[in-house]
Amino acid sequence: MIVIAGSIPVKAEKREEAVAAALVMAAATQKEEGCITYQFYSNLADPNTLFIFEEWENAKTLAAHGETSHMAEFRKVLPEVVNGPAALKKYEIASAEPL
Repeated sequence: MIVIAGSIPVKAEKREEAVAAALVMAAATQKEEGCITYQFYSNLADPNTLFIFEEWENAKTLAAHGETSHMAEFRKVLPEVVNGPAALKKYEIASAEPL
C-alpha cells in the first residue's frame, strides 16, 4: 500500500476556492481504481492549511492517478490558491490492520 500525507498552505482570500477544488478532486479520485482513501482536511488551529491523506493499493494505481483529467484540472487551480509549497510525504506500507 502507498500512503501520501501532508499539508498544503492556502491563501486566506482563496480558501473557499481551494476547498471547492479539493472537494471536486476528492470526489473524482475516490472513484479511481486502486484508490482506498482520498480526503482533504482542515487544520483546526490554522484554517488556511489543508491536510491531504491518500491510500493507494500500489504504485501503479498512484501513477495512473497523476495522469487523470481531474488531476490536470486541479493542477491548473493550485497556483491561484496555494500560499507556498505543499509538504507531502510518500510512505510504502508493508501491512496495516485496525487497532
